[in-house]
Amino acid sequence: TCESRVNVLEISTGKIVHSVQKSSGHTSLVCPPTQMLVTASRALLLKQWDWRQAQCTRSWRAIHTVPVASMTFDPTSTLVATGGCDGTIKLWDVLKQYCTHNLKGSSGVVHLVQFHPDISRLQLFSSSLDCGIRLWDLRSSQCVCVLKSHYSAVTSLSFSPDGGTMVSSGRDKICTVWDLKAQKAKRTVPVYEAVEGVVLLPENEDLSQIGVKSKDLHFITAGSKGVMRVWEASTARCVYAQTLSEEEEEKDDDPRRLTYLLLLPASSRLATVTAEHNIVTLQLMDALALCPLSQFVGYNDEVLDVKFVGKGDSHIVVATNSCQLKVFELLTNSCQILYGHTDTVLSLDVFKKGFLFASCSKDRSVRVWQMDSDSGQVHVFLVTSSGSQDCTLKVWDLPADLSTTGADMHQLTPRTTEKAHDKDVNSVAVSPNDKLLATGSQDRTAKLWSLAGEVEVGMLGVFRGHRRGVWAVCFSPVDQVLASSSADGVTKLWSLQDFSCLKTFEGHDASVLKVVFVSRGTQLLTSGSDGLVKLWTIKTNECVKTLDAHQDKVWGLHASRKDDKMVTGSADSNITVWVDVTEVELAEEQAKQEDQILKQQELSNLLHEKKYLKALGLAISLDRPRTVLTVIKAIRQVENSHELLETTVLKLRVDQKESLLRYCAVWNTNARNCQDAQAVLQVLLTHLPPEELLQYQGARTHLEGLIPYTERHMQRIGNLLQASMFLNYMWQKMRVAGAPSR
Repeated sequence: TCESRVNVLEISTGKIVHSVQKSSGHTSLVCPPTQMLVTASRALLLKQWDWRQAQCTRSWRAIHTVPVASMTFDPTSTLVATGGCDGTIKLWDVLKQYCTHNLKGSSGVVHLVQFHPDISRLQLFSSSLDCGIRLWDLRSSQCVCVLKSHYSAVTSLSFSPDGGTMVSSGRDKICTVWDLKAQKAKRTVPVYEAVEGVVLLPENEDLSQIGVKSKDLHFITAGSKGVMRVWEASTARCVYAQTLSEEEEEKDDDPRRLTYLLLLPASSRLATVTAEHNIVTLQLMDALALCPLSQFVGYNDEVLDVKFVGKGDSHIVVATNSCQLKVFELLTNSCQILYGHTDTVLSLDVFKKGFLFASCSKDRSVRVWQMDSDSGQVHVFLVTSSGSQDCTLKVWDLPADLSTTGADMHQLTPRTTEKAHDKDVNSVAVSPNDKLLATGSQDRTAKLWSLAGEVEVGMLGVFRGHRRGVWAVCFSPVDQVLASSSADGVTKLWSLQDFSCLKTFEGHDASVLKVVFVSRGTQLLTSGSDGLVKLWTIKTNECVKTLDAHQDKVWGLHASRKDDKMVTGSADSNITVWVDVTEVELAEEQAKQEDQILKQQELSNLLHEKKYLKALGLAISLDRPRTVLTVIKAIRQVENSHELLETTVLKLRVDQKESLLRYCAVWNTNARNCQDAQAVLQVLLTHLPPEELLQYQGARTHLEGLIPYTERHMQRIGNLLQASMFLNYMWQKMRVAGAPSR
């Protein structure tokens, strides 16, 4: 369940290409091989969707008195059957939009419904709490028989190509082969695990890689032990089983147990769903038979750490609130799950070349993993035992020969152990030249150690200044400085020469959990308990960017080796990959400036050539009101300016007239430019009908703003006219001194 959504996932890329948003949680969904999708919700509604357009094309009441538990389409994609928690089954014609059957008689929740693949038989199979399989004849709407063999819930059904044989699976650890003509069980196959899915293998295919040596009926099962097995129906013999590594033992109720099995006949693949909400696709034929091709993780839980690994940082390894590690391929979103730790993995680190990485866990062990540079497959390389929360610092020497196979595992013992801090050690960092080591602790200090000795590790100094525990330490790749982040909400830069604090960065409202250097040591990235990631420029102590994409503590933060991207992982279960777009934005800004310069030159040329229409259109496209005003003033200074202005303005496009009206509202607020604004308004109001003007975006607001300023301008001009008339009167009445009287 993806909250209230139904997601469509593209297998080749692992990306969600379509998402259908529902108003309430769904209880079941079914999708035929068309663009149609039918969902049932807790609100007792059935909805039919066009999932490519994410549109609901029809909805209707399910008539069931309680929610729908199961659904299926018939082979023609015209009938859909719904099994309800009320013990009834209803059939719907989705084309003619009416209920065709109401089948009663099941006991309890109908958790399984399935049509016979031969639609001419008009048969429906169902199963409910009584563990029987009911066969319904849709011509008479009657239950023909109840097939009894299972003593626990029936989980799936699969039919032979000729339709005469059916295999059923159940949680009672058996599969039953049925003769549908005689309506009897032919054979019961004990599979020794609760089976959630069964698929009959296709005939006339070369499946010898998975133990199919004869033409007899074979089927594959998936269940509680997380292992897929191939069975020969005639002999009840397991002819093939998936192999697990030595550390992946079979056991019931394993977190990898399989809950669903689906055959993809067009691509000769299988798809399974695990109890951890992962979707796994497997090849059915060739040398990679039953080997995972891709794995898509549905839920990550709380992300505790994340790192880039692989050639060109093509993968990320993720530590979640579990004992497994997840390695994602960024291009396809496919995931490889690594087993080995027996308790929660807390932290990760990557070797310089990116093909080796280490993990530490609450099980008091450190494991080093190796990634194959060609296939991307990861296997454990070595294991070390370590103390937990013992305040010590341990150093191990790796073997010189790193060429090993997955079967070979090195066991290491520490070269030295030192009592490092008075409280838990939260972070360890090694300098770029491998000669120094830094530790950060809950005792509010960070310490610098020398790794130059053959055996001993010597302490060089202590960094004091944080008011709370230190969460992370990191060496600069270019300078002799150390960065530390703390629960007091600040990040500090320290000198490795005299252990003094060089700079302090304040900005997070909560603990700063991680700190890394980027941009060749000129900037810092920090992540905090407030869910924010901040980018700092060291030279200015300025926070130049705050990234808000998480809703909880950001435990994981790592930058790629090329400094062109970073990845963050949070307690909100989200993993986000960020790309550095600084150079792209600078290039875009430079191109924009060059384009503005060219257009400005073109505008000057048009004004010089008195091509006012093109000049006005270009100025409006540049969205420069002052330049547009310059063009208007130029037009009003020529002879016959009124006619020229009228001709020019009326030839503009509708969107250009909208912009011109918006500019006029601004010009009219200034007494210097009001006459130009009024001249343009006169043209618009004289030649355009009010209905058209009101259709312009924001026209009412602009006109309401024009009225008070226009009244103020009219009052000012009226006062000026009165003053001029008084002056004229005075001129006429004045006598020139010394003039003879008449």
